[in-house]
Amino acid sequence: MREGNGQLRKAVLIAGPTASGKSALALELAQTIGGVVINTDSMQVYRDLRIITARPTREEEARVPHRLYGYVEASVNFSAGAWLTDAAAALAEAQAQGRVPIFIGGTGLYFKALTAGLSTVPPISAEVRESVRARLEREGVEALHAELATRDPRAAERLNVRDRTRIARALEVVEATGRSLLDWHRESQPPLLPKDSFRALFLAPERDELYARIDARFDAMLGAGAFKEVERLAARHLDPLLPAMKAHGVPALIRHLAGEISLEEAATIGRADTRHYAKRQFTWFRHQLPEFEWVKPAEARGWLAAITSAGQEPG
Repeated sequence: MREGNGQLRKAVLIAGPTASGKSALALELAQTIGGVVINTDSMQVYRDLRIITARPTREEEARVPHRLYGYVEASVNFSAGAWLTDAAAALAEAQAQGRVPIFIGGTGLYFKALTAGLSTVPPISAEVRESVRARLEREGVEALHAELATRDPRAAERLNVRDRTRIARALEVVEATGRSLLDWHRESQPPLLPKDSFRALFLAPERDELYARIDARFDAMLGAGAFKEVERLAARHLDPLLPAMKAHGVPALIRHLAGEISLEEAATIGRADTRHYAKRQFTWFRHQLPEFEWVKPAEARGWLAAITSAGQEPG
């Protein structure tokens, strides 16, 4: 990374709930320090969803280098593992150019993969997953734990006999791969950004203020052409289970296009879904990524100024 007076030597991670203002913050920082903005949001990777996912505008992208935005087709079932591979290339490019990488987004799993590594468990087929889940409902969690104890005793020993989610997951993995989930975890990919190689900020607005911003932004996106964007996406008749088809606002607007609900009802659902997602983001980052420093929006620029000053760290 760049070194010297007033220049940052570490990567910067800027996370936060949707509509918290993190994109504007990242853009300002990148302009100040000569950084490159690297998308860390699972929906903003999709080419078809610029407006409905509030991707940076073309004008904003022209002001500083942006990477991993709008480069994946909506027909692709994109994964955290695929993103991590692309993020490694973007990170290497930034380092080779002497630019500070600024990872910005709201997808907690992407940030966790970046800083803690990612399990190499291969994708589990829908058939295996549905079979195990059906048996869980039919036979009960104790029966599946007993089977796991026979097929993968090490994993079963570590799990509470009532932990439905983890027991089903461990059984799915051994069913699909013939190997223990513990073996796959031992072979996990190492983090791209080890401890002490980055500073991480979670932008944390007050909830009422954030929810008001979410509602206003959703309405603004509709006014800016989000409906037409979703209409073009719907015309492709893609699998509704694809990630791009589940972006906030997309399912409800597709229901409106099908004549099931009014546009106002679709907007109400889209706003509510986005607010619920923001609430989950707060919870996920608090429990899964304790290395992120929670900062109020009014204090964020001071935090960034502190870490970009030579020899200074925020308190």
